[in-house]
Amino acid sequence: MTRYIRHAAAFCALLLIALLVNATRVQVVQSNSLDDNPANRRQAIARFGQPRGDIMVDDRAVTGSKDTGEQLRYERTYKNGPLYAPVTGYASQVYGTTLLENAEDDILSGTDPMLAPIPLWNDITRAQNPGGKVRTTIRAAAQQAAYSGLGGKKGAVAAIDPSTGKILALVSTPSYDPERLSGTSESVARSWSSLNSSTDKPMLNRAIRQTYPPGSTFKVVTAAAALDAGKVTDLDAATKSPSPYTLPGTSTQLTNEVDGCTNATLRYAFEWSCNTFFAKLGADTGLSAMVGTAENFGFNDSGLKIPSSVAASNFDTHMDDAQLALSSIGQYDTRATPLQMAMVSAAVANGGSVQSPSLVDETTTDDGDVVENTGTETLHQAMNPATAMQLRELMTGAVEEGTGSNAAIPDVTVGGKTGTAQHGVDNTGTPYAWFISWAQKSGDAQPSVAVAVVVEDAAADRGDISGGGSAAPIARAVMEAVIDGP
Repeated sequence: MTRYIRHAAAFCALLLIALLVNATRVQVVQSNSLDDNPANRRQAIARFGQPRGDIMVDDRAVTGSKDTGEQLRYERTYKNGPLYAPVTGYASQVYGTTLLENAEDDILSGTDPMLAPIPLWNDITRAQNPGGKVRTTIRAAAQQAAYSGLGGKKGAVAAIDPSTGKILALVSTPSYDPERLSGTSESVARSWSSLNSSTDKPMLNRAIRQTYPPGSTFKVVTAAAALDAGKVTDLDAATKSPSPYTLPGTSTQLTNEVDGCTNATLRYAFEWSCNTFFAKLGADTGLSAMVGTAENFGFNDSGLKIPSSVAASNFDTHMDDAQLALSSIGQYDTRATPLQMAMVSAAVANGGSVQSPSLVDETTTDDGDVVENTGTETLHQAMNPATAMQLRELMTGAVEEGTGSNAAIPDVTVGGKTGTAQHGVDNTGTPYAWFISWAQKSGDAQPSVAVAVVVEDAAADRGDISGGGSAAPIARAVMEAVIDGP
């Protein structure tokens, strides 16, 4: 009888061990896969079971949370949603997250381990931290000036502090209200369908996710490459620059829409945007030097994050001389985001140094304890400091004497470069209007803001270019907002 009891006890012990092994397998080995199983709603219920942390602009929250009392309890709300949508993105129970809502999701949702009061606290207690805060670098006045200036036209604005890389404004229009995607009602699905089917593409962040031919604004890069390579040594010396200019190896002639470009000086060609001059200058400078300079400005960088990912701007690395000539005036396959062209302008303002752009100043716990600060990082030295000083002189001249006069601000030194970009089949599309610039307040040691503006649906004829047209007044308003702000 005792033997049978021992056997039964041993069998029960084996069963207990098997249960423990299975529990360990389920709770430890398979925990991640079970957590991520679409059929498991516990994570979603927990995720939306508390208010989401806020995204801040000028120490004011531009987001909030609304208690619905439903299973997915808290819905995201937005203040001035269309104004800040290119910064915040959306946080939707149905469609997920984008932009800062996505890049800083761990902080905002409270799942980041750094929010715990002590290390491993949440792993032990299975507690959930309150959502933290994300303090952006955006200046509310600059953001509003950019948004109002675009006025609903298709386009974008990016503004940067040249010395730190902090993004001061990031606007894309037409925009949308991300609150339309909060919740689980049928209206959310209708909004999603409507926004995605719109020909205006309101959810496309044109400032960082759309690339455009940069047109004549790219002549800043071409001038930098030529000056660094010694192809031009005197801004005021006449050059051997024909007008019209026959593209190398072809019979195609490039012309100008302004007089005086034949054998022009670099200063005149820059101030009045002579296409023939810069096409020849780029071809003479050579592919290797042009590619190197463009990449030092940030072109061809597919890994740039702010912390949201940024579309790579393109400058081809394999071209014949004719293609290089066109690329040197911002055409052919050359394409850039507005943020990239703001970085070009900022590099000129910052002595040739390109700072890593950033949209987040710091992240904190819900009660304000700092979790992480975003430091300043130099990406590249785009050009020699002496070349940057020459380009500052050229860009200042373009505003004071040339095509960028509409960007001038009293008692402020402003440098700029206008541009239009042809596009469409046989260049039949309405040209895009560009303006890049920087501004330095009287008495300041260095420029405090660099801006890039692109307007897609501008009537960018020659009169538009010569007056700075659609884009320069927007850049001026943004620069004024930064200079006049705290």
